[in-house]
Amino acid sequence: MAIDRIFSMILRGSELVFAAVIAGVNGQYLYRSKASTLFLSRFIYTEVVAGISILLALIWLIPFSSTFTHWPVDILISVLWWASFGALVHFVGDNCGAVFDWGNVSPRGNLCGKFKTSIAFAFLSALIWLISAFVGIYWIRRRDRTANRVQGRQWFPRRTRPAVV
Repeated sequence: MAIDRIFSMILRGSELVFAAVIAGVNGQYLYRSKASTLFLSRFIYTEVVAGISILLALIWLIPFSSTFTHWPVDILISVLWWASFGALVHFVGDNCGAVFDWGNVSPRGNLCGKFKTSIAFAFLSALIWLISAFVGIYWIRRRDRTANRVQGRQWFPRRTRPAVV
């Protein structure tokens, strides 16, 4: 069906855009920061996850049916984004006000706004990668179910009734 491929392309495009926003915001912070590598480790980790996400989203944006078979990697990338989200939330803490108060979210604003932008897009990216994995699982199960019906096989053995004597 074409709808699932279009939906998958929309998800992959969203993954690409979200990762690019995070790479840009964090990259600017890393470039301007004079802090030690240990202090910047969570931002470096987030930048690496964003780079991997950009690469995979670009490759899997090509609409082949095999893009649905990558759902285990989608789950892995989602877990990496959740870890990045947690690390960024832990870093910001209450220094910039409530973490989930999005009033000053802006990639062009002050430092707290940039941090909150990274947090928001890390959350969205983790969610989109997870949704992409669920779409892949759904597509694989539906394809297998259709193939089994066509071939006459079932997932479970058929029960046979005992012969009446």
